[in-house]
Amino acid sequence: MSQATLAEVSEPFEPELIREAAVHPALLEREHLQPGRVWRPRQVMITPDAFAMPYGRAMLERAEALGAVVTRLKANRLDTIKADTAGKAYALAKSTLAIVVSPPGARKLQPIPPSADWQFHLAQGCPAHCQYCYLAGSLSGPPVTRAYANVPDILENLRSFAGEGRITSRSVARVHEGTTFEASCYTDPLGIEHITGALADSIRFFGAWEAPVQLRFTTKFDAVDTLAKLPHNGRTRVRFSVNAASVSRDFEGGTATVARRLQAMRTLAQAGYPVGLTVAPIMPIEQWREEYRALFESVAQALSGISDVDLSAEFITHRFTPGSKEVLLGWYPKTKLDLREEARSEKRNKFGGFKYVYPKDSMGEMKAWFNQTLAEALPTARILYWT
Repeated sequence: MSQATLAEVSEPFEPELIREAAVHPALLEREHLQPGRVWRPRQVMITPDAFAMPYGRAMLERAEALGAVVTRLKANRLDTIKADTAGKAYALAKSTLAIVVSPPGARKLQPIPPSADWQFHLAQGCPAHCQYCYLAGSLSGPPVTRAYANVPDILENLRSFAGEGRITSRSVARVHEGTTFEASCYTDPLGIEHITGALADSIRFFGAWEAPVQLRFTTKFDAVDTLAKLPHNGRTRVRFSVNAASVSRDFEGGTATVARRLQAMRTLAQAGYPVGLTVAPIMPIEQWREEYRALFESVAQALSGISDVDLSAEFITHRFTPGSKEVLLGWYPKTKLDLREEARSEKRNKFGGFKYVYPKDSMGEMKAWFNQTLAEALPTARILYWT
């Protein structure tokens, strides 16, 4: 793929043109009237091995139907995306979908504490434009979204890991979930589902899997109508990533609004799915107590009238590494995200790396407040962890 070809299908990245700003949760009912977002990649690349698979060709056809320019690569590697600036490279990558085959190393699953026993990948990369993106610094190179064409093999490979988990399967509070498999570590699978179809197939796979297992994924999108009709058999927990109104408004570009995510949660809860809240990244913004309380009240409103909702909550505070900070400032040079290292504490891991987290006193205060306030607004919700 030539640089000229990419330039023909790209436009300068302007957050104000793609952000569907989230409003305060009090405007939930009014917000339902707005249409959801659908990602339309401008450029699609497909490798020879991916094109040889029916799954890969089906993805290609769906993307092409959305108006994407298609490039069939001659080798099973992606050409480098080049641009004059980091911002332009980012814009080109974010408008590009690559259909590839997952590497052999992906067959050996890794645990993902504290979320799940195992992580597996239907794709890597995400079409959203979140200025705190957790993938910054985790995935190398420009953030092209890579969708895997060998989904049937990826799913079949999971069978050998059932009963072998050591994270949630060893937890007294969560052992009833069975062996848990996380599908959203490196992507938002719902954001690309209209092209891949991989999420629906995963839900069907787990629904038909007669074993104590659970599929888990988190999303900031809302296109769940087709998922609601699937035979999930209670073996898929869909969590919606939500935040305070001002955090979502200022930092979450290209996503469904929080109000629409909550409506999608209601749709799936009515269809019998276990659902959840991923409150992330929590930030002690000005008036954070008022904004997060309003969020929990809006969740309660969205789920009102539905009996026996299986609702979980996961609390994840904002953190960053020196590497992710550098990447994010290259992508979003005008961001208002608070990345002051002097306002944080260093949290080190056993490998010598570290991340910047909120100080211990602030973390303790927020954790106590969130636990209490969630219990008041949503007394049946189970808190899975705070980190």
